[in-house]
Amino acid sequence: MIAVPHYISPQEYLDIERQSQIRHEYRRGLVYAMAGGTDNHDRIALNLLTLINLHLGDSKDCRFHSGNVKVHYKDDFYYYPDAFVTCDPRDRQDRYLKCYPKLIVEVLSSSTATFDQGEKFKDYQLIETLEEYVLISQERQLLECRRRNAMGIWETTIYEIGDLVTLQSIDLEFAIADLYRGID
Repeated sequence: MIAVPHYISPQEYLDIERQSQIRHEYRRGLVYAMAGGTDNHDRIALNLLTLINLHLGDSKDCRFHSGNVKVHYKDDFYYYPDAFVTCDPRDRQDRYLKCYPKLIVEVLSSSTATFDQGEKFKDYQLIETLEEYVLISQERQLLECRRRNAMGIWETTIYEIGDLVTLQSIDLEFAIADLYRGID
């Protein structure tokens, strides 16, 4: 990600973003243009969203979103996760911004992996409703699931080829191979 090197306020960012053809993320006064994704990135995200969609069905309580809706925390950051689920009724008040996700998923790319695994995860930990943060590799069948336990401590489970993935936050299980269906 490349930052535009001058501070702008959260409101300025939101005003610009609503009119922009290009998506940008915001972190503590800096704006970052989002790079385009690969076909594998897109397919993995689509496969995951399909699994979540089929699982949630017509749920009136939980909603899932793709990378077109922002998650934010106060005015610290505004991010576009590749996928997330919110079951909090407060998230129905704004069609563009969500504050109370319980599951956030990022498909890793070479340009964003370090940020997604480090600073972005630190930011997401500020969201009290977040139960799971999932990182999915494009390079091989590998999924890292970070879960907040009852004590508030984050624990990591790694899923690899042949494993059955469990997303406890939404009570979903699937074969990891299902994520990588149609991938070269």
